[in-house]
Amino acid sequence: SLPDEEGNQEESLESKTLSAEDQVKDHSTGTRVVAGQIFLESGKSDSQLEDEENFHSQEEEKENSLEELNSLEMSNLLNKDLDEAELQSPVLTAIGGTADGEPCHFPFLFMEKEYAECTADGREDGRLWCATTYDYKKDQKWGFCETEEQSNKRRQMQEAEDVYQTGMKILNESSKKAQKKEAYQYLLKAADMNHTKAMEKVSYALLFGDYLKQNIQSSKELLEKLTEEGSPKGQMVCMSLDFTEVVALVYYTFGALGGNLIAHMILGYRYWAGIGVLQSCESALTHYRLVANHVASDISLTGGTVVQRIRLADEVENPGMASGMLEEDLIQYYQFLAEKGDVQAQVGLGQLHLHGGRGVEQNHQRAFEYFNQAANAGNSHAMAFLGKMYSEGSDVVPQSNETALQYFKKAADMGNPVGQSGLGMAYLYGRGVPVNHELALKYFQKAAEQGWVDGQLQLGSMYYNGIGVKRDYKQALKYFNLASQGGHILAFYNLAQMHATGTGVMRSCHTAVELFKNVCERGRWSERLMTAYNSYKDGDSNSAVVQYLLLAEQGYEVAQSNAAFILDQKEASIVGENETYPRALLHWNRAASQGYTVARIKLGDYHFYGFGTDVDYETAFIHYRLASEQQHSAQAMFNLGYMHEKGLGIKQDIHLAKRFYDMAAEASPDAQVPVFLALCKLGVIYSLQYLREINIREIFSHIDMDQLLGPEWDLYLMTIIALLLGTIIAYRQRQHQPLPRPAGLRPAVPQQEPPPEHQPPQ
Repeated sequence: SLPDEEGNQEESLESKTLSAEDQVKDHSTGTRVVAGQIFLESGKSDSQLEDEENFHSQEEEKENSLEELNSLEMSNLLNKDLDEAELQSPVLTAIGGTADGEPCHFPFLFMEKEYAECTADGREDGRLWCATTYDYKKDQKWGFCETEEQSNKRRQMQEAEDVYQTGMKILNESSKKAQKKEAYQYLLKAADMNHTKAMEKVSYALLFGDYLKQNIQSSKELLEKLTEEGSPKGQMVCMSLDFTEVVALVYYTFGALGGNLIAHMILGYRYWAGIGVLQSCESALTHYRLVANHVASDISLTGGTVVQRIRLADEVENPGMASGMLEEDLIQYYQFLAEKGDVQAQVGLGQLHLHGGRGVEQNHQRAFEYFNQAANAGNSHAMAFLGKMYSEGSDVVPQSNETALQYFKKAADMGNPVGQSGLGMAYLYGRGVPVNHELALKYFQKAAEQGWVDGQLQLGSMYYNGIGVKRDYKQALKYFNLASQGGHILAFYNLAQMHATGTGVMRSCHTAVELFKNVCERGRWSERLMTAYNSYKDGDSNSAVVQYLLLAEQGYEVAQSNAAFILDQKEASIVGENETYPRALLHWNRAASQGYTVARIKLGDYHFYGFGTDVDYETAFIHYRLASEQQHSAQAMFNLGYMHEKGLGIKQDIHLAKRFYDMAAEASPDAQVPVFLALCKLGVIYSLQYLREINIREIFSHIDMDQLLGPEWDLYLMTIIALLLGTIIAYRQRQHQPLPRPAGLRPAVPQQEPPPEHQPPQ
């Protein structure tokens, strides 16, 4: 699995695995998520029950498309096997002892205690045994429940489990890197003893270089071993290394059938983009919705994981562009202000530590301290966030509806929308106060009027479910759209559900898939994007590219473009030189298909130069034109002008070349200087072309130089030539004069520069 930095292993890229029942049902029996709220099945009006049953039946109809992956015949075979297993319960037979071959008797009495299963009590070697009659003391009839070989294997696995649990305890309770490395030594030992979960964690650690030295080959061997044993996590990652598309698809399918969320997400992306399979929106919808249901159910009042999408190519092209990350010295500056009593700095740092992101690790203890300081100074925002922390509860802040309500009221009385939304939640669910839908609606409306997304989301939910107001899908759609503009994950989820079922809107599979995909990409596995970025910044390009490649399989456009960028720069030594450009081309293509302009231009460049493919000016021209028309890229326009000028991939046309150059200058101020130079060159070319098209001798035969310049025109011309020659000679003599150098310095050894190459578009 992909262990995250805080030791929360089970919900990172390795993901959760779903039981067979969970793959069909969205949520546990008795509750389900509807429009961002968890509802109990009981206590609803008949009309609500009827509408929600209709909604649920529509959901189940879409889930039935899972039959594409898991045939009816397979389901029947599995059910038959389960029925046979229930009818034929295993009967243990005693091995050796005084009753060899006789069936074990359960329960049996030993040392005045009844045993309903085999036991090792009374034996120093720890081997399991049973009695074949009820009273062992009376009859002394017994035998072993396992062979000696089975006993040794069981004890070895128990020892491995103990070692694994020790390692996990250290990993989950530690924040220091040295302690995490120590934890992985325990996991490594357990993996050597064939402990499946330990092997999964060690394989990922070796793959990414997390707390263990990166070793792709060893990781691959472990993953292949896990795959042979039927591990969904092994199947999910193993095929991403170097298997063919057909084999990869088989492994992804088995991983999804095993309940692996990441495998479902990969299959969703492949069906959406038509990679290795026939493009199918409905199949993509099935996979993405299943994953989105679980991501949405994990979203709390704080809004879920903050995803940082930093493109390496954009950082290189625009070094001064804000990446969303906060520099260490800037964070220290805010900390200094907070210590001096700056309330705004305290609130800002509190929010950063509460949610995590922008280079700051999630830390509820620090968040609570900063909010407490600001709240004591009378800041309503800090009071509201303290209310949220008490409402949700954590290891740092005990859950308390009463304390949360006090903070929410104080903040709401000061007109704070976060506090108003918190009070609305309290009255909606009866947290510390009696349920009152009218008051909940009132507070949500106040919060929504001030643009607070939680208020907008909950208003949409109330209109969707008809709680406290008449059911109105148009109003629900309106508020969900407003909340989605603020980036709330549940707003995207609710909109996706409405578009998937055609509730309140015309059904649109394409829109639903895009919205569900957005939700899925906010899951806990998205934290790996920042881990990969930090690895790259630390100079570990191999670890970064492996992480980006795996995330790229899940459909993250940022991961696709970043993986392509690292390969393009030839910074990943683990990828063979012959594979670098073809792999980069593949991921530039996938990123371009998701609308990334730089990737589209790169595709044009690769076909222009022949990187990872044959030189193809026509295809390069098509990619540049797409980038120009769809994304209005100045670079693409400039390249189109160049190709028209040279007649590459298109008929030469000086007029169209000038037109595209002018368009590039209008599209971006940065393009004005290169466009000016290109137009100057174009002017010279146009002049030469004009001169070639006319008869020069005929023109000069009609020119009378004496009449035009006077009878002594030749003297003027010779004077001008002499002055030009004198200027050139004086300039060259000045160039050859030695320049004074500081004492102790030697002149640098001149390096031979490579011959100038043909300059195609950049």
